Amino acid sequence: MSALIEQAVSLLKQAKETHGDGLVYPCSMGLEGSVMVDLINKNSLDIPIMTLDTGRLPQATYDVISAFEARYGIRVQVLFPDCHEVEAMVREHGVNLFRTSVELRKSCCEIRKIRPLMRALEGKEAWITGRRRQQSKGRSDLQFIETDPVYGLKKYNPLLEWSLDDVSEYVRANAVPYNRLHDAHYHSIGCECCTRAISMGEDERAGRWWWENDDGAAECGLHVMSLKEVTGDIEDGEGI
Repeated sequence: MSALIEQAVSLLKQAKETHGDGLVYPCSMGLEGSVMVDLINKNSLDIPIMTLDTGRLPQATYDVISAFEARYGIRVQVLFPDCHEVEAMVREHGVNLFRTSVELRKSCCEIRKIRPLMRALEGKEAWITGRRRQQSKGRSDLQFIETDPVYGLKKYNPLLEWSLDDVSEYVRANAVPYNRLHDAHYHSIGCECCTRAISMGEDERAGRWWWENDDGAAECGLHVMSLKEVTGDIEDGEGI
């Protein structure tokens, strides 16, 4: 565990030294987020932490945001989708459009998550993620440092080689605030309507959009939105 921590902190320091104020951490408020927020603040790295409020988050996610702010004396920057875009989408397709088709679910993710994230990344050089190889088949080929093909932003994955047990052990050992839905077997937490608990043996991200045919790439598109623009690929990418 100590080697994994040193590796993660070293990569965070490298990112901060390289990009300075051009670096940001968009936090999904999951278990990995707890580790990242603790590492950033414990090592006084002064990396701004933001999160996306889609308007459909579970209360437990808001609770962990408040817990982070109280514990570390910080203010998490909360970004919201454009209200007019959300209203138009719901007016045309209904409040539960994401259950209608994969295409509409992706449109919902785009308006509620991808576009606010794009605003957060404006003027930035790099961003940090909490992604891990072990989370799903779609994440097995991730690298510690990647480059976004459209915006040229660097992406750093400090927890790349961590297992779920490693993440859980760190949170317990350091008494870090965490999303209490994890106690109810929610391993990947997004919008309340699109997240469920998983069963033993299921992929860590099996609780996301479980009604769709899962090909191992059940993602919201936050990390390959640019690939879609470059290649026309309609597959989703990895969430934060």
